[in-house]
Amino acid sequence: MDLWTQFITGDRKAFKELMETHVGPLFKYGIKFCREEELVRDTIQDLFIRLWERREHLSTEANAKAYLFASLRRMLFRKIQKQPDTVPYDNLEDAVNFFSMEISVEQRFISDERLRFVEQQMKMKIAALPTRQKEVIYLKFFMDMNREQISNIMQISPQTVSNLLQNALKKLRTDLRLILMNLLFFLKKK
Repeated sequence: MDLWTQFITGDRKAFKELMETHVGPLFKYGIKFCREEELVRDTIQDLFIRLWERREHLSTEANAKAYLFASLRRMLFRKIQKQPDTVPYDNLEDAVNFFSMEISVEQRFISDERLRFVEQQMKMKIAALPTRQKEVIYLKFFMDMNREQISNIMQISPQTVSNLLQNALKKLRTDLRLILMNLLFFLKKK
C-alpha cells in the first residue's frame, strides 16, 4: 500500500510523512505566485488540514504530488483574489524573477567560465519566456511532472501543455544556438 493510500485510510504516520515530503516543494512552488511567505505557509497548512478532514473523499488513484500542487495553486489564487492587500508578482522586476529556475548543486561548483556564461544566458532567456511557458518548464523539468499532471495543476488541456512546452523549448533551442555562437566568437577573440 503506497503512502497516499495509507493516508486516505487514516494512517497518521503516512499523513506526517506526506507532509514532510511535500511541504518544501509546495512552498517553493507557492512562493512563485505570491511574495508573502506567511500567506504561502498558511495556505499550505490550510491545504493539509483540509486534506486530512476530507481524506475519505479522495481517490486512491490520484497522484499525490500533482493533487497537492493543483490544490495549492487553486487555494493561493483564491486567497490572493479575496485579499486586495496581497502582493502577487505584478511588476517588471518581479516578472523577470517569476519562476526563476534553481541551479543544481553540481552546477554551482562548476568553475568553468564558459558554462557559467551559457547558464547565465539561459536563465535570462527562461526569465524572458511568457509566464505560462515558464510555469510549464518549471513543473516539467524541475518538479518532474508529466503532461496530465501539469494540465490538472494549471487547469488547461494536455494539448495546451504540450503546445506551451513545445513553444518554450523551440525558443530556448534557438536562443541556445545564438548563445553558443556568441561564446565561440568570444573564445576566438581570446
